[in-house]
Amino acid sequence: MAAAHNSLAGRLTRTLILSVGAIWLLCVLAVVWYVDREISFNFDNELVEVSHRMFDIAVEQYDSLSEGHVPAQALVAPPPLFIQDEVVYQMVDGGTRPLLRSSNARPDYFDVPLAPGFAVTPDWRIYTVRHPTRDLYLQVADPIAERREAVDRTLFGLMVPLATALPLLGLVLWRIARAELRPLQTLAQEIAQRGSTDLRPIELAGLPKELRSVSDDVNRLLERLAHALDVERALAANAAHELRTPLAAARLRLQTALDHGLARSDVEAALEALRQLSHRAEKLLQLSRAESAAALARRPVDLVKLAGTVAEEFWQDARAAQRLVLHLPEEALAPAQGDVDALAIALRNLIENALRYAREGVVDLEVAAPATLVVRDAGPGVPPEQLKALRERHVRQTDDRTGYGLGLSIVSTIAQQQGAALSLISPPPGRGCGFEARLVLGS
Repeated sequence: MAAAHNSLAGRLTRTLILSVGAIWLLCVLAVVWYVDREISFNFDNELVEVSHRMFDIAVEQYDSLSEGHVPAQALVAPPPLFIQDEVVYQMVDGGTRPLLRSSNARPDYFDVPLAPGFAVTPDWRIYTVRHPTRDLYLQVADPIAERREAVDRTLFGLMVPLATALPLLGLVLWRIARAELRPLQTLAQEIAQRGSTDLRPIELAGLPKELRSVSDDVNRLLERLAHALDVERALAANAAHELRTPLAAARLRLQTALDHGLARSDVEAALEALRQLSHRAEKLLQLSRAESAAALARRPVDLVKLAGTVAEEFWQDARAAQRLVLHLPEEALAPAQGDVDALAIALRNLIENALRYAREGVVDLEVAAPATLVVRDAGPGVPPEQLKALRERHVRQTDDRTGYGLGLSIVSTIAQQQGAALSLISPPPGRGCGFEARLVLGS
């Protein structure tokens, strides 16, 4: 029962009932105020009409009863044929001396100033009219209770339907609310069914606009969760694949060094294996960062400064300094849009690949318009049928096992995240051999 009271359908029903009841009550009060005015207006018109008609009758009755002598006290008119319809009135002269009074009238009924028009006592509404030719006044009294009774009947007639209709209206609104909120329950059930093993997008037809936006947001969240889980699984798989060999090599070399008295060559071989392990771990972290969509930032990037910074890192190695040549444009370039860290990772991988596969040849790093980074080497190149496969993981340009097969995959992922175009060309235009990677960014 408590759950039903706290349900959205129950809360919506209560809110609607209270709102409708409050609006209805305000309307009833407004109608009662208006009806009270109309009833008073109609009663007053009737009172005026009766007063005018009764004046001649009252004068005739007074003249016939007095028969020429001045009465010491007010005369009492004979009762009418229908007592329940008798009009309460009295006639006075200009000195407020009572002359004639209806049989059901008492002097205290007319305790108001003598002046033409309406006057009110706690129990009566008095209308006073003056005779047009004689110094006579007729005062007719109408009971206030009759007016109140008419207003009460009107109010009762309006409140009874309200009290009767509200429960029925509540039931109808509750059923309507439950029916209209059924898509929300269906959406909640679909969301509850999703988990680490089921991240399918939610597809429900006929959802209202508000729930459709919620469904779209949940689907985007599920998509990001699925991508994050894929990155996590891929990182684990790549780590198991790439780190197994250098770990085994380092363990074997160290064990050999221990068995043979720590020979220098074995220790150096173990250090080389550990260096390869560190390098591969760095590549895996780069790949994980690229695939986790961390490279989605869009900020102005100075490609000349970026290329110079990355080139200086390689120039610190004497062998790379002799082979890596930086070519900069003569005119200033407009900044590109992207993430500077992600683009630096992509550029490093392109240069590492070129230095590795160029066979001691020169590697050209060029910044060109519009917003283009080019890495070109004079190595043996890649057959056309292998160019497309180079973007996949663990695919190498040669079979000498010197690389890890991750560099171009990392570059391709970053380019996709940055909305850039990556072109792999072999041989470069105007050359007989070599390999060129061209990264075109948005400006």
